[in-house]
Amino acid sequence: MQMGWCLTEHFLDDTLPEMKRPSPGKHGRDDEKEQSMKDVERTRKPNYPIESVDNALKLLLLFAEQKAISVSEASRSIGVAPSTAHRLLSMLQYYDFVCQNPATRSYEAGPTFINLGLSVVRDMDIRRLARPFLEELRSEVGETVHLTILQGKNVLFIETVESLQALRVGDRTGISLPAHCTAAGKALLAELPLERLHELFPSEHLVGLTPHSLTSREALMHELSQVRECGYATNFEESEPDVSAISAAIHDRLSQLRASLTVSAPSTRLHEDLVAPIAAATMRTAAEIGNRLA
Repeated sequence: MQMGWCLTEHFLDDTLPEMKRPSPGKHGRDDEKEQSMKDVERTRKPNYPIESVDNALKLLLLFAEQKAISVSEASRSIGVAPSTAHRLLSMLQYYDFVCQNPATRSYEAGPTFINLGLSVVRDMDIRRLARPFLEELRSEVGETVHLTILQGKNVLFIETVESLQALRVGDRTGISLPAHCTAAGKALLAELPLERLHELFPSEHLVGLTPHSLTSREALMHELSQVRECGYATNFEESEPDVSAISAAIHDRLSQLRASLTVSAPSTRLHEDLVAPIAAATMRTAAEIGNRLA
């Protein structure tokens, strides 16, 4: 029984100079290029475009090119009034295609947008590289193992290897959860500088998922300091009743933060005497994965 729980391709055209043949004049080249673009536009654009959909898709394409976009930047980029840009972004935010950074008020790619990318790019390097290590750790500890990345103040589960036991934590791939409510998130947040943490959590009050969740920034900062000391983070029913977890951050060979590795289990099996050995196995495996990352 499973326990329930949340490409842009750049094409480069290399044009070789023709050494001996006379090239067309500047205006001739510009006219040819303009005509070519018109031909492509006529080929690709539907006969009856829906303007609001067209603008929303243009907005989404902007997020493939830059990390954060303000309302004014969106307005200029797609050629609409700021009020229209705000309405479009609000609708995209409603469906989690984008999320608003509370510190900068700009918009960033949200979990839905990211999940769509994951559904296409299933062979991301870190996922493909880490998968055998997740399977080995699952065999060693007998519980479900996750690979997660930080997205703003949320964590996104990008890979899962489920426990083989009948009662187990299920696959979380594609699910996004508040970082402060998860072991994976706390392991990642502990690696950030204090200034960045205050940007992510400008308010003292934090919204919890269960009665055990951290609900104040002060409590979160205290726990993150403990994570830095021991090298791993824990979650005892903070994200979901009856589910507990242990997590460690993954750094590549250049010491850059890349992801976190998490073991999650039914709380009835993750006893206090198992925390230390599972944490040790998780930290060791996280280091092994990191040593393989450039």
